[in-house]
Amino acid sequence: MPDPLNNALLKFHHFGLAVCQPGAARTFLSSLGYRMGETVFDPEQNVHLALCQHDEDPAVEIIWPGSVPGPIDALTQLHGSGIIYHVCYETGDLAGVLSRFKVAGLRVMCISSPKTARLFVGRKVSFYNVIGIGLIELLEPVRDLATTG
Repeated sequence: MPDPLNNALLKFHHFGLAVCQPGAARTFLSSLGYRMGETVFDPEQNVHLALCQHDEDPAVEIIWPGSVPGPIDALTQLHGSGIIYHVCYETGDLAGVLSRFKVAGLRVMCISSPKTARLFVGRKVSFYNVIGIGLIELLEPVRDLATTG
């Protein structure tokens, strides 16, 4: 039987690192050769974000709380030193991926439906708890405005 998850539908993008403040994470990642991306505030999620890129190692998104309560506050309070809490995959077929999760027998709960993400210049992101795996973020491709209207 072919693999129902077919990795052609999912491509690893980054790890999400939740921290109380970004200073130590930036220092550590910089010392490993990561390039620090621009800091972005995302009001949809009430978090500050910075994507850190490396020529050879996986990308890391540093996430820290905004000024009012948001989705990572409990994590950063519980894990004051920071914690990798999600893995992000790119997909060009969100519905197909979710369908294949179901075919594979995975239990998936939508935590946050697709929303435009400032960090990814308007691309949509959604979050899912895959029971037995953890939190995943699914990043949709850039939509071509000429073809989508």
